[in-house]
Amino acid sequence: MITIAMLTGRSTDHLVTLGGSHRLQFNATKAFLAMQQAAVKSGFKLQSASAFRDFSRQQLIWNEKFTGLRPVLDAQSQPLDITTLSEGELCEAILHWSALPGASRHHWGTEIDVYDPLRIPSGQTLQLEPWEYETGGYFAELNHWLTDNMATFDFYRPFTAKNAGVAYEPWHISYWPLSHEAEQLLTPEVIKQVLLQEDICGKNWLNSNLDYVFERYIKAPE
Repeated sequence: MITIAMLTGRSTDHLVTLGGSHRLQFNATKAFLAMQQAAVKSGFKLQSASAFRDFSRQQLIWNEKFTGLRPVLDAQSQPLDITTLSEGELCEAILHWSALPGASRHHWGTEIDVYDPLRIPSGQTLQLEPWEYETGGYFAELNHWLTDNMATFDFYRPFTAKNAGVAYEPWHISYWPLSHEAEQLLTPEVIKQVLLQEDICGKNWLNSNLDYVFERYIKAPE
């Protein structure tokens, strides 16, 4: 049974270790390990760049972007001058790339950002940007393999629309049997309680515009 604490990243009771410091729910872990084995047979070293992310981690990312300690990017991945933005404009700029704390799919233990470390050219580092996965990028073949094979293991990509509120993320895969359940439970009311209870920058604008934020940046795509 999924609790509100699990849903919002404030509990780890639902997780097992995937490998290293990465964690997922048990069934999602089994499915990913099986997909890893299949990927090896096709010449890929499928790895997790990020899996479960707790509330505190997401809160740190959000608040540091809001206060200028981390860069905030526009839709073309270029740095923004946040001093020129209103509170609402800043929140929306952050939401394009980073989930609101308490509303991140990475809280659920069903989401994985994937890559192949052996395909990163010497001297390069993983960026997790669309160009790496598109034609000409060094993960393009892996991207095609995932498209053809991930559904066999019950994974899908939740962020595929290139003109949506949330950025296009070809690296982000979700274990549907469990994430679908979490999607049904995450509501504006749940998020409102998180905003009331926690220190989240911009919470006044977020609370006042929560229905809009939920529809554009949080609600699962149809």
